[in-house]
Amino acid sequence: MDDAAPVMRAIEAEAAPFRLMRPAATPTAAMMAASRLDRHAIRRSEDAHVDELVAGAPGCGHALIAAEYARAFIDVNREPWELDPGMFADELPAYARARTARVAAGLGAIARIVCEGQEIYARKLTFTEAESRVRAVHHPYHAALAALIAETQGRHGRAILIDWHSMPAAAARDRMGEACDMVLGDRFGSACAAQISRHIERALAAMGYRVCRNAPYAGGYTTEHYGRPGRGVHAVQIEINRALYFDETQLCLTEGVGRLKANLGRLFADLAATDWAVL
Repeated sequence: MDDAAPVMRAIEAEAAPFRLMRPAATPTAAMMAASRLDRHAIRRSEDAHVDELVAGAPGCGHALIAAEYARAFIDVNREPWELDPGMFADELPAYARARTARVAAGLGAIARIVCEGQEIYARKLTFTEAESRVRAVHHPYHAALAALIAETQGRHGRAILIDWHSMPAAAARDRMGEACDMVLGDRFGSACAAQISRHIERALAAMGYRVCRNAPYAGGYTTEHYGRPGRGVHAVQIEINRALYFDETQLCLTEGVGRLKANLGRLFADLAATDWAVL
């Protein structure tokens, strides 16, 4: 008997004689494959470096949650199913056929355009693609945020949520066309107690910033959804003019970032030292 025969039969029974391992396809890679724009163009819509600006908050006693995915991929400051039917090849479920002003402007949960009005996608998306983004990013983010609010309220009897964003310098103007550095959005007073908005506005104004209220941004889904002053949960959105710290053409930080971070650190310390028992 040929001793090599069993060995040969074993080899013949094996699968391929090697394994090919490729990098896992990331959700954002799939998005870029469908995009007509490059990364540079899409990044002009992001809340640039806001996580770095507020990174000092935990050191002052505040909890911090930061979204890790770009707004163009999935905007967690939108209702999760706030989708534009015109962006999709298949028919959307009834619950996802949003008719909001944000969708009409191309800025739903999955944006159709970047801030300059350029169309992002070279093809129609499928609802499966949208659903995977919502379930992978939007749902876990808000589950964690809701749990954090409940934990804070359980410990202190109340919770104050500050939702930080940045805005293009070109959009940072009030109703009269005057430039502003910060915009406080409290849904026209419905999302938080008036003393909170006043306190933040005065603190920022004392540092030399021009602060506007509810124009051009009154607060998005996060502020509207969580802000329930009557139930002890207060929410306010703060938009920072990118011109204070960021070059929107080169997509890089400027020398102004140091002063801004220092002043925000002062605001965090002030908020932590304030007695909010009156709320």
